[in-house]
Amino acid sequence: MPCALADIPDLLSHMPRLQYRLMDNSSGVGVLDKAVLVLNALEAGPASLAQLVQATGLARPTAHRLAVALEHHRIVSRDTQGRFVLGPRLSELSTAAGEDRLLAVATPVLTHLRDLTGESAQLYRRQGDERVCVAAAERASGLRDTVPVGSALPMTAGSAAQVLLAWEEPDRLHRGLRGAKFTAATLASVRRRGWAHSVGEREQGVASVSAAVRGMGGKVIAAVSVSGPIERLTRTPGRLHAAPVVAAAERITEAMRRSN
Repeated sequence: MPCALADIPDLLSHMPRLQYRLMDNSSGVGVLDKAVLVLNALEAGPASLAQLVQATGLARPTAHRLAVALEHHRIVSRDTQGRFVLGPRLSELSTAAGEDRLLAVATPVLTHLRDLTGESAQLYRRQGDERVCVAAAERASGLRDTVPVGSALPMTAGSAAQVLLAWEEPDRLHRGLRGAKFTAATLASVRRRGWAHSVGEREQGVASVSAAVRGMGGKVIAAVSVSGPIERLTRTPGRLHAAPVVAAAERITEAMRRSN
């Protein structure tokens, strides 16, 4: 039986808010629009099926069908806990297109940061439960303290992990603290001062300082770091290098904004 006009507001009130966004920004190809909703939700980090349903407003069977189909094409993957994450095919497509603006912008900034501090400089991105070194500038001579490009490190230790986690949504932040060598109080300090440091947290004898690179809407998209032996960086490495690391992160952030 057709619904009465008086029933329409009540029906609309039960529609998820993201469904409204889908309607407002529709391409006219429904399945594609819904797949993009899934990818947009995963941009914030790993998500279970229940979290995907909540974030997208899609029906559970629809969200599951789309996520599994995207996984088949490696556009979506799974982390060690079985949660959905953005897949490797996205990075491959970005590399093939040669349009990774972040790396293009960051490379000269990392080189300048290395020359300014005398320490190895890195750029990290989060991928699921790991952070991946996507660019680095090594010291020209002497002991190399940098992490090789492509290395996947845990999100449970190190100043870059702190930065990549500190501005997450509360539920993701608290999940990320499970098994971490830092605490919620540590992350609160990171948010307050705008940078993080660690001393022997990820690797014995190594210290580091990191700051956040931000993308559209202020979202943290990467972390800039310098790292080196504690003998050089001391047990308070932020006092030595926080200012240049924060300045480097701000330079990359500003360049990314100009290129959009």
